[in-house]
Amino acid sequence: MTVSSKTPLLDGIGEPHQLRALPRGDLRQFADELRAELIDVVSVTGGHLGAGLGVVELTTALHYVFNTPDDKIIWDVGHQAYPHKIVTGRRERMRSLRQGGGLSGFTKRAESIYDPFGAAHSSTSISAGLGYAVARDLKGEKRNVIAVIGDGAMSAGMAYEAMNNAGAMDARLIVILNDNDMSIAPPVGAMSAYLARLVSSHTYRGLRKIGKKIAHLLPKPMEKGAKRAEEFARGMVTGGTLFEELGFYYVGPIDGHNLDHLIPILENVRDAENGPILVHVVTKKGKGYAPAEASADKYHGVTKFDVITGEQKKSNSKAPQYQKVFGESLIAEAKKDPRIVAITAAMPSGTGIDLFAKVFPERTFDVGIAEQHAVTFAAGLAADGMKPFCAIYSTFLQRAYDQVVHDVAIQNLPVRFAMDRAGLVGADGPTHAGSFDIAYLGTLPNFVLMAAADEADLVHMVATQVAIDDRPSALRYPRGEGMGVERPLEGKPLAIGKGRILREGSSIAILSYGTRLGEALAAADKLAGYGLSATVADARFAKPLDTDLVDRLAREHEVLVTVEEGAVGGFAAQVLQHLAMAGALDKGLKIRPMILPDRFIDQDTPEKMYEAAGLDARGIVATVLGALGREQEAAAARAAVSG
Repeated sequence: MTVSSKTPLLDGIGEPHQLRALPRGDLRQFADELRAELIDVVSVTGGHLGAGLGVVELTTALHYVFNTPDDKIIWDVGHQAYPHKIVTGRRERMRSLRQGGGLSGFTKRAESIYDPFGAAHSSTSISAGLGYAVARDLKGEKRNVIAVIGDGAMSAGMAYEAMNNAGAMDARLIVILNDNDMSIAPPVGAMSAYLARLVSSHTYRGLRKIGKKIAHLLPKPMEKGAKRAEEFARGMVTGGTLFEELGFYYVGPIDGHNLDHLIPILENVRDAENGPILVHVVTKKGKGYAPAEASADKYHGVTKFDVITGEQKKSNSKAPQYQKVFGESLIAEAKKDPRIVAITAAMPSGTGIDLFAKVFPERTFDVGIAEQHAVTFAAGLAADGMKPFCAIYSTFLQRAYDQVVHDVAIQNLPVRFAMDRAGLVGADGPTHAGSFDIAYLGTLPNFVLMAAADEADLVHMVATQVAIDDRPSALRYPRGEGMGVERPLEGKPLAIGKGRILREGSSIAILSYGTRLGEALAAADKLAGYGLSATVADARFAKPLDTDLVDRLAREHEVLVTVEEGAVGGFAAQVLQHLAMAGALDKGLKIRPMILPDRFIDQDTPEKMYEAAGLDARGIVATVLGALGREQEAAAARAAVSG
């Protein structure tokens, strides 16, 4: 990475219109400064680095050629969008990235007029772009719509559904395919850049249109032959036959780091009159920063790091990551059972499946960003006697809900779902929070739902899932480090639908589902200071519910508080349904469900997010005191939370 010794340019660019005022010859220096700024920012904040480094020149060219924000640039996923944020008036706030009260790590409509569509899950950009393009045409407006999609996101069927629809409509839409990993391109160089410029030019497109008109005058067999010959010839020279078949005019491949190639081609595409166009841009993840170029996977998402050495800062905690505990537990079970296989949807390291893959590569399947396919694929495996573990983040499993219902639940197939990132996840914010899985899976008949309270419980629950052969099951656990408890050498299957009592009390019952158990125990200690004796129980299962445990807690205590890291309709709904049908609510029981509030909680540390949600020890104490009518003390406890 080299930055020019000339007068700095980035300091004078606060908005894209100022970038467009630069002489074209200054853009190389501007891009170098933008890359240096990006590295410096992410070294302080952590976040997604490699993808952003790869699109520095592309970002520069897009904002230079197109009249943003009137022209709409829609970034897929948002991992690529850090340089875009710097260029679009947010440079001064970039060091608040992914922090409480700061900038989102993804594009966000509420954050800037330059973010026309929010994105943190992949493969949405072409669909959203088509929506913008159709709205533009219906309103009689004139503007360009550009969707920038990474090659990884092209592994999702949604992208092809959108392209098929756009091609059939002949919509005026520009798609930039940022190819940084798939290696679907032939060698990129001067000749391919020349050809891309040629086929994107107004002259060539005009000649092609004339050629089609001439072919139309020929007899039908000759007309079809002429069209096929032209498409075949262009496909042989430039590639892109698949995209042409979907109705897109294909341009590329071009070097995404060569501004002299990028800008004239984007100008040609900008000035095209109609139809969808796909521009195939080849980039390198981590471009311009040697540590990121050498290890693209480790620098996709990073913690804070030293710019000089590239060394990332490590946690001082000795507690293992939950995903590691899951991966190691699955390996231990798979050594005993050859029918166990693991499936992930493009998140092997995020789910711990990368550990499994090292030991059992032939029993590991990464299907790409294709959660729907992953679930039905797992259903097929289960139908033929295998034991598939489908490891997908809670928030990503939402994308495959129909497959969970139709292909797994209705057929009662023993697919085992392992849902990482349950609850609030910190810096990634609401788009990645696992807030809804308890509710959306809890409505499905025959499902077994479990939540690990700590890493030891997680080991046993993996073993429990292996043993469940007659129905589907789902296990949830949070992002990050465990509680530091000692792990068993071997997992033992738990009794299905049975919880446990960790502390006996008399007047207050706290029933926890998941990793709020530690806060429930801390709350019991605090309640003792108010003269209140508390029982603390770990439900372990939301379905089937331990009704004997629930009945006992309701019968023997004045107040019953349920605590979960999920939205309304989840674990508490199962408890309330049972108590209502059993008539327990008619006997004066004071029950208070503690759930995530009915709003999306922006990024912060998980601790502060749970404090804001009221799901920490002090929040539990305040809830108990409020249920007992001790409002003044409850208010003081809540004030301590907010303070």
